[in-house]
Amino acid sequence: MGKALIIGAGGVSNVVVHKCCQNPEVFEEIMIASRTKSKCDAMKEKLDGGKTIIHTAQVDADDTDALIALIKDFKPEMVINVALPYQDLTIMDACLATGVHYLDTANYEPPEIPKFEYKWQWAYKEHFEKAGLTAILGCGFDPGVTGVFSAYAMKHYFDEIHYIDILDANGGDHGYPFATNFNPEINIREITANGRYWEQGEWIETEPLAIKRVFDFDGIGEKDAYLLYHEELESLALNIKGIKRIRFFMTFSQQYITHLNVLQNVGMTSIEPIAFEGKSIQPLHFLKAVLPDPATLGPRTKGKTNIGCICQGVKDGKPVTYYVYNMCDHEACYKEVGSQAISYTTGVPAMIGAKLLMEGKWKKPGVYNVEEFDPDPFMDELNKQGLPWHENFNPVLLD
Repeated sequence: MGKALIIGAGGVSNVVVHKCCQNPEVFEEIMIASRTKSKCDAMKEKLDGGKTIIHTAQVDADDTDALIALIKDFKPEMVINVALPYQDLTIMDACLATGVHYLDTANYEPPEIPKFEYKWQWAYKEHFEKAGLTAILGCGFDPGVTGVFSAYAMKHYFDEIHYIDILDANGGDHGYPFATNFNPEINIREITANGRYWEQGEWIETEPLAIKRVFDFDGIGEKDAYLLYHEELESLALNIKGIKRIRFFMTFSQQYITHLNVLQNVGMTSIEPIAFEGKSIQPLHFLKAVLPDPATLGPRTKGKTNIGCICQGVKDGKPVTYYVYNMCDHEACYKEVGSQAISYTTGVPAMIGAKLLMEGKWKKPGVYNVEEFDPDPFMDELNKQGLPWHENFNPVLLD
């Protein structure tokens, strides 16, 4: 059917590439491009010989002109951005300049300010509309599938959804005293930021990890879940009818929290540059360099993830409670694609969103979050592509 350019060569990209190759009727040709071409070549070597033709290239995703030249040369229908969120805008600029569609898994974030806001990308809406191009934002799991879950619940089971709690649990064990399951820099910035949730038309801010709940997750058991701010709250608060409150919780072990507190107390999580041996460095960049690379955790990680949404609202004037979630096994993911479940649960939805765009099912000019599209074809694809979902109409609720 067409060609896609995949920018990035980390764990999520590895999953996207594998899954594109499993759907060659849509992805006839792909190009993997990254600052480090050897990583792209390693992926190509693993998967060459199938029906999907694979190309590789070196590109600096911070350089819009270089991206434009690459896109003009390869002529893809769309770009799948699984690079760093700092690079979203340069890639969107390149897509506009070359007339190709765009998809990413995380919202733009200025390198110097951990903001986690969509305003910079939403500002592109009119540009993409005028160009007749589609930009799909946040098409990973959270954000991504959590938005699709919410839209599916809204479409089929509610007239209004008043409360949404997003619950993200990782029951995996990689054996390290401390490591992050995705980019350490992004992960730690997210966790050490103030918590926020939407209630009665305004944002309520909390100290980092100040609110904790214990929840019994299917397939994992009881875990401590902490309230964080997560970017899908911003778009869901606008796009889901009737919202009175929406919150996001993620699980962390006490061991993880203890390590994080120590690192924060000694300044290692700071993004403020310091002078060191005649150079200026960010402590967080140094910490990222000494922590295990998330891409290496796959063969070590055992256990499951469980991510989903608990929705409360009304249908025909009657109260409805609905819980929809996915469980994913780290070892099964590694066996299939060579990545652990954190990368898998982000990469599979990115491919699904790209597939629906290429097929014309999720194609309309403008810039959109996933919950603004029809959730049904996406929900069908989750079951086909390795992320089957479960639903429960009588779940235990968080207070």
